[in-house]
Amino acid sequence: MKTRQKLCITDFRLKLPVYDNLYYAKRALKLEIALQKKTKVLQLELIGEGEIPADTALLIRSILISRSPDTELVTHARSSLQGGSVLVWLLGDRRMIRDDARVFFKRNPLADENLVEVYAGLGEPESKYKDSYSSFDPEDADYARVLKLIDEFLPVRQFAGRIVNVNLLREFGLVDNQRIGALPAPAPAKSGQTVAVT
Repeated sequence: MKTRQKLCITDFRLKLPVYDNLYYAKRALKLEIALQKKTKVLQLELIGEGEIPADTALLIRSILISRSPDTELVTHARSSLQGGSVLVWLLGDRRMIRDDARVFFKRNPLADENLVEVYAGLGEPESKYKDSYSSFDPEDADYARVLKLIDEFLPVRQFAGRIVNVNLLREFGLVDNQRIGALPAPAPAKSGQTVAVT
């Protein structure tokens, strides 16, 4: 006799405050804990005007890509997205976005710099500035990495610095609002099938 498995759906809201890097770090750690539970679907909801800092977006990416292969990630953008928030949204196995929302990411801040390849000793060469007095910001290097990862979904050279609408995202096959609408509605909390993480 076959036993019927319960479909466990975890809702996880990630607010996007304008200036609160500590909030993102705390939420990333809670996300890691939420993914340790046996969940079939993690619905990651992005809402607010803020932007996930590049380093935190890379941290969230590392958490999400190390999840169980049995866990499906559904990302739902209820707001327009920018910068690192775009990368987190793109990581979804299925993605939803509000029909009038927009996506924006700045150009690579290091692209205009005069870089020289310097061998760092192990692995690949590391980029260093010619001018030792230049104001290098590690956040710029993280943002450049975020853009490289976004480029796996959208051509960054073409769209950086431009507002991208939902129709264009659909043309690239990045939005799946219709299919995601077919997901089962979250069950009442007492049934034990849906876990809300706040």
